[in-house]
Amino acid sequence: MDKLEIHGGIPLKGQIRIAGAKNSALPIMAAALLTTDTLKVDNLPHLYDITTMLELLGCMGVESIVGEKLSVEICSEPIKHYSAPYDLVKTMRASILVLGPMLAHYGRAEVALPGGCAIGSRPVNLHLSALQRMGADINVEKGYIEARIKGRLKGAHIFMDLVTVTGTENVMMAATLADGQTIIENAAREPEVVDLAMCLRAMGADISGEGTDTITINGVKELHGCEYSVMPDRIETGTYLIAVAATRGKIKVKDTRPSILEAVLSKLEEAGAHIELGEDWISLDMKGNQPKAVSLTTAPYPAFPTDMQAQFTALNAVSEGTGLITETVFENRFMHVQEMSRMGADMKVEGNTVLVKGKPILQGAPVMATDLRASASLIIAGLMSENQTTVDRIYHIDRGYECIEEKLQLLGAKIKRLPS
Repeated sequence: MDKLEIHGGIPLKGQIRIAGAKNSALPIMAAALLTTDTLKVDNLPHLYDITTMLELLGCMGVESIVGEKLSVEICSEPIKHYSAPYDLVKTMRASILVLGPMLAHYGRAEVALPGGCAIGSRPVNLHLSALQRMGADINVEKGYIEARIKGRLKGAHIFMDLVTVTGTENVMMAATLADGQTIIENAAREPEVVDLAMCLRAMGADISGEGTDTITINGVKELHGCEYSVMPDRIETGTYLIAVAATRGKIKVKDTRPSILEAVLSKLEEAGAHIELGEDWISLDMKGNQPKAVSLTTAPYPAFPTDMQAQFTALNAVSEGTGLITETVFENRFMHVQEMSRMGADMKVEGNTVLVKGKPILQGAPVMATDLRASASLIIAGLMSENQTTVDRIYHIDRGYECIEEKLQLLGAKIKRLPS
C-alpha cells in the first residue's frame, strides 16, 4: 500500500484550484440510470470513488465515455444487468445510490449491502422503507437488496426518521419517475442534495423545496439527457484552509463557493484567521500567528459538517488554549485521535466528545489512516510536526482528495508519495 512521507514545520503559502464535489458527482452519475438519453457530467474530480462508480455502471452494461477536462458521457440505454455486485459496492457506500433510479426506471434492482468508511452504523433501512412506501417489493437476503416493482412507483408522503443525505437523494431520484406526488419531510438540506435536484430539473424532473427540510417531487413519465457541471467540493476547500491555518500560512483557493462553507469559515475566523471572500474564491491569512482553539458540535447542514470534524481536531492540537469537539452525526468517528496522540497531541475522548489541549508543535511519527477524513487530518498533523511523519493506508485519501500531495507541494509542503 502507498504511504505519504511528510516533513512538517513549514508555513504553507500559495494558490490552488478546488475540484468538483465527489458527494455531488456520485448521485448525479447514478441519475443517468433514470433516462436512456446521454447524461454529460462536467467538473468531475479525479478520484478512486468516481472510477468505482463508472466501473459499477459499466458492469451493468451502461456505456461511459470519459472526455477531456474531467467530463464523462453516460448512457444507460444498453443496460443488460440490474445488479450492483459486492466486489464494487464494498469499497464505496455511495453505490446504494443506483437503487432508487434503477428501480424507478427499469422496475428492478439488486444491490449488495454497502461498505465504505468504517465510521459506525449508516443505516440503509431508511432508503428501503421509503421505497416500500412507494410500492416497491424489497427483500434483503444473502447480503443483497432485491427490489421489484410492477409498473411505476407510486408517489408517497415520506418522513425520514433521521436526516440522511444518500437516503434523501435515493428517494428523490426514484420519485422523479413515480406516479403522482412525493413529499420528503425531514429531508437533508446539504448543498450536494441541491446540486442533484438542479441536475434532475435540467433532465426534466419537477422538483421544488430542495435546500429546505421538505422536498416535493411531482413524478413525470420520462426524463431526458442534459449536460451538467458538478459543484465545487466544500470539504476539500475547508481541508486546505485548515491545513494552511494550522501551519500559520496564507492561501487563496479558487473555483470554490464561499456560501456553502459558512459554518467552517466562521470557526476559522474564531481561530484567528483573516478571511476574504469573492464570488468563487476564498483567501485566508494567519499573519504568522498560532491559531486559537475552538469548540464545535457537528450536525446536519447548515450546521458544522461532520466531514470537517477530524481536520479541526488536528487544528486544535496546535492551537493556543483548549477546545471541545462534539460529534453528533456518526458514532465511532474519533479513530484519528489515537493516531494523533502518537504524535504528542494532548487529546482525551469521552463518549462523543474529544477535549483537545493545544501545543505549539507536534512530533512526527508513523501513523495509519482509518477513514477518508481521518487520513486528511493526519496529513495536517504531519504538516505541523517536527521531524518526519509517514501516513500509511492512504487509499482512503485517494477516495476523496484529488492529487492531495501535489496540491500541498504547490503550497510549499515537503510531502511525497512512497509507492508500495
